[in-house]
Amino acid sequence: MAQTLRIGVVGCGSISLAYMRNAPLFRGVEITACADINADAARRRAAEFNLRAAEVDALIDDRNIDLILNLTIPAAHFDVSMRALSAGKHVFTEKPLGVTAAEGRLLVGAAAEKDLMLGSAPDTFLGAAGRYARRQMEAGAIGRPVTGTAFMMGRGMEHWHPDPGFYYQAGAGPVMDMGPYYLTMMVNLMGPIRRVQAVATSGQEERLITAEGPKQGTTFKVGTPTSVLSLLEFDCGATVTFGTSWDVFRHSNHPIELHGTEGSLRLPDPDNFGGRIALSDRGAPWEETDTSVALFGAVNWPIAAPDRANYRMLGLAELARAIIEGRAPRASGDLALHVLDVMEAILRAGETGVAQTIPDTVAQPSELREDEARSLLA
Repeated sequence: MAQTLRIGVVGCGSISLAYMRNAPLFRGVEITACADINADAARRRAAEFNLRAAEVDALIDDRNIDLILNLTIPAAHFDVSMRALSAGKHVFTEKPLGVTAAEGRLLVGAAAEKDLMLGSAPDTFLGAAGRYARRQMEAGAIGRPVTGTAFMMGRGMEHWHPDPGFYYQAGAGPVMDMGPYYLTMMVNLMGPIRRVQAVATSGQEERLITAEGPKQGTTFKVGTPTSVLSLLEFDCGATVTFGTSWDVFRHSNHPIELHGTEGSLRLPDPDNFGGRIALSDRGAPWEETDTSVALFGAVNWPIAAPDRANYRMLGLAELARAIIEGRAPRASGDLALHVLDVMEAILRAGETGVAQTIPDTVAQPSELREDEARSLLA
């Protein structure tokens, strides 16, 4: 294969804008074509980024495409990724890997059988904040991890999304929609999770859509828990309380705090590639580090009024390097499958009240060093 991975994008919705805008930042990758079941959406993105628009099946079968970047809706992730693997293409997909762990396991197996690379978002843990936090953990800044907290809490989707009902059904909810960012970051820092316990509830049986649009003022039924409090037990022995909720108007919990035998580490929102990290040495006052000055940490998104760091494509560029070097990528299908197993286990524990053992484990991704990160730049 050539040193530059030729990429075809399937799915030209809003998330594709970040990937296409960021692609020129990285070496070893080039988006050349795009497709969508909505042909107009594909043509618009193609014109915007000087790409070739194609039909979905034709793009997947195209011999001039090495990898399919799957940016479809979650319900289509499995079908598109499996179709691409069957066509002999490497795959990088938006999260989740599949809507069930069974789907994810089939994809991981198919990629291994065909000797193809399978990668998955989120890749935010490879950003400036995630790399700095990993460096502190590797240096023993907090000693042996003992406990911690992680919270993803908000109002939900109906105040901004014109048709949010699908967020509140089985296969979605706050655990499946936002959990991958938090769980992936923690597995990157402390290794795999072996057991979970949880309680789950919903604040409302029906939700009122207040966002502008044709459904404004209408209600919909909630079909999945909207507040889930779980306890994660890691292979390293650490235990972390992980709360996810769309029933919270305001709170003061930090996204992630980890506490060890020598100190404490506080992380920013793991859906962000940058942000401020704070470290306390054996109870000393917090010392903050602003990672916005580091590589893949500068505020760059959204385009009109940037307020966060968004370097989606970083994980795919690292996967392209892994293909050349003949090793596993860091944002791998195996990692995404482990996170999917954990999320399913959390929901199952919340439903049954019984602690759940995670069926399989995964290797902790190797640390992305600064020289490696820099070498991914074009």
